[in-house]
Amino acid sequence: MQQTIIFYLVFVNLLTFLLFYLDKRKAINKANRISEKTLLSFCAIGGSLGGFLGMQLFRHKTKKRSFLLPFIIIVILQVGSVYGYANYHHVI
Repeated sequence: MQQTIIFYLVFVNLLTFLLFYLDKRKAINKANRISEKTLLSFCAIGGSLGGFLGMQLFRHKTKKRSFLLPFIIIVILQVGSVYGYANYHHVI
């Protein structure tokens, strides 16, 4: 079970990172973009670390408040969920 969760998180974070990269390239080339809804959805399903790294490394979506606020809310909810789960199961 733990290995499946780890595999899932690695996969979804790599995919999210790749989506941020592709969207940045599309922005530079003035091509059809990946929607913010899609980027945030991948962050919400566990790819927030990959999204954060993509934002920082590619300097993408770092100043757009309409994107940052939902992203920050997603991260806070995820951290709270992990903390709550770990605390409930006496992991920490």
